[in-house]
Amino acid sequence: MRLSTKSRYAVTAMLDLALNGTQGPVTLADISENQSISLSYLEQLFAALRSKGLVRGVRGPGGGYYLGREADTITVADIICAVDEWVEYTRSSAYRGSKDAQPQTTRALWDDLSEQIFDFLDDITLSSLVVRGAERATASVPETAKTLSLGLRGEAA
Repeated sequence: MRLSTKSRYAVTAMLDLALNGTQGPVTLADISENQSISLSYLEQLFAALRSKGLVRGVRGPGGGYYLGREADTITVADIICAVDEWVEYTRSSAYRGSKDAQPQTTRALWDDLSEQIFDFLDDITLSSLVVRGAERATASVPETAKTLSLGLRGEAA
């Protein structure tokens, strides 16, 4: 398996879309600005994501992109597989033609590792990433700030 920059950017862009696409379509220019990813690179990524049905585009003024499916049905593995071919370590050219015994004895290890990585990423949905992010943001607010904001709300009421 390969976790390339392309894969990481695709996951980041899809998460941005999941977070910001609830009120209407999100433009690639907005994602580009939010995530500091070049617009031309996003266009390439979204062409691949669109071909796999992970996003759908709306043309014209006010257009942009929506998720192609519900966020709880799109996994990180889906996104990676849409933009990068899933490459298992043991299927690389270095191992195919090798007569060395070492690659053959470790092949099962790399096969198992590749399968476990895929299974791990296939269990993480966009909606679970949104929830994790919200939980971490809440956890990172110092207790004094929480108390202060609760106190101010109580006084304003």
